[in-house]
Amino acid sequence: MLTLSLLLGACSALPDKPMRAALYDFGPGALAPAPATRQAPLPPIALADISTPGGVLDNQSVLYRLAYDDAQQLRPYSQARWSMPPAQLIRQRLRDTLGRTRAVLNAGEGPALNRSVNQGVLPRVLQLELDEFSHFFETPGRSVGLIRLRATLVEATPSGEKLLAQRSVTVQRPAPSADAPGGVRALTAATDAAIEEIATWLQQVP
Repeated sequence: MLTLSLLLGACSALPDKPMRAALYDFGPGALAPAPATRQAPLPPIALADISTPGGVLDNQSVLYRLAYDDAQQLRPYSQARWSMPPAQLIRQRLRDTLGRTRAVLNAGEGPALNRSVNQGVLPRVLQLELDEFSHFFETPGRSVGLIRLRATLVEATPSGEKLLAQRSVTVQRPAPSADAPGGVRALTAATDAAIEEIATWLQQVP
């Protein structure tokens, strides 16, 4: 009995199993195909990898800022992770959205295929820089999902890339709760709105 008591006591003294961080993405996206129309599809576009200056957003952390307590500091939620780095999630969502109305190719891959898609002309290339992607707390009880992107549209020429247009996009959407799940939902909504803005802008560039 004494030995059994000691064993039970030792088991109760063991540390709890670490909790596994919850994994998040942007959800399944559109659940129904885009309605067929008689409108001709838009010209194909090549999509480059999204860059993250400084490398702060190159990991899977869900980040937040406290505007009322050192807004310059990015802090990670301890029990929340993105399923892949934000830039990859955003690129995937952007590709899905643009793909509803045009062919989307990978920049720098298969140049012969790219030329064949557009009658021997290389498609324009969309480049994006992700500058901000955080759950931003204005006060302890009020927060938003904040995304800031810079979009650059270039054309490949024999002498190099030719700048066609550039646009800065900043979008914020209110968070339904002051925690990681609320931040994820707000960032998903902000991302979708930013992508729609970019898609509309692309159609307006001559």
